[in-house]
Amino acid sequence: MTTGTVPDPLPDWLTSAERVTVLTGAGISTDSGIPDYRGPNGVWTRDPDAEKLVTLSYYVADPDIRRRAWLMRRDLQVGEVRPNAGHRALVELERQGRLRGLLTQNIDGLHQAAGSSPALVLELHGTVHEVECLSCRDRTTMADALARVDAGEADPACRRCGGILKSATISFGQVLDAEVIEAAAVAATDCDVFLAVGTSLTVHPAAGLTDLAAGAGARVVVVNAEPTPYDALADLVVREPIGTALPRLVAR
Repeated sequence: MTTGTVPDPLPDWLTSAERVTVLTGAGISTDSGIPDYRGPNGVWTRDPDAEKLVTLSYYVADPDIRRRAWLMRRDLQVGEVRPNAGHRALVELERQGRLRGLLTQNIDGLHQAAGSSPALVLELHGTVHEVECLSCRDRTTMADALARVDAGEADPACRRCGGILKSATISFGQVLDAEVIEAAAVAATDCDVFLAVGTSLTVHPAAGLTDLAAGAGARVVVVNAEPTPYDALADLVVREPIGTALPRLVAR
C-alpha cells in the first residue's frame, strides 16, 4: 500500500483500468462550500444536537425538530453552490469511457450539475432537491416546499394527504432504497478499480461496498484527508486535497 501523495508516475493498474467505480462522500463537496458532517470541523462534530434534525424518529415525533429542519434546509439554499474540480474530474473519467458507476453518499446533486450522466449516478442517500410525504410518498420539489416556509408555513404538510413532508433524503433510522443499494453492489463488484473519495467509510452499507469491490478483485484507492477503516485494505491512500489529487488520479 502507498500512502500520502499521488504517485508520479501513476501505477499501471490505475491508468490501464477500463472500469472504475467511484464512491463519493461529503469531502468532495467541501470545496463547493458544503460542510462535511463527521470531519474535525464537521456539522455534527461541532453541534451533536444537529444530528437530531436528520434522525427519523425525532423528526416524526417532534414538530419543533421539523420546524428547525425546514429552517436548516432554507439556510442551506442561500448562495449558489457550484461543482468543483473534484466533480469535474469524474466527468472527465466518464468522457474517457472508464466510469463504471458513480455511487454517492451526497444529497447535493453536484455530480449531475457538473455533467455526470444521471444514468451513472446512484444517490445512495437520496436527494435534497425533492421532498417526499412520509404517508402517501407523493414527491414535490424542495423549491416549492421552501416557498411555503418563506410564506409562513413553519412545518408544511403534504397537499395531497396532509401527511408529514421530509426532504427526499435518507435520515438516520430510515430504510435505504433496496434497488439503489443493489445496483451499487453490482457496480462495486464489476470494476477494475474502486475509488473512494471524500468519505469516512464508516457509514454502512455504503462503506461495505469497498469490501465487495476488494473481494471481487478490484484495486482500491482511498482519497480522504483523515484516516479511514479501509486504509489498510487499499492499494493506494491519498491524503492530498481532493480538488488537486483527483484530476491527477484520473489522468491518462
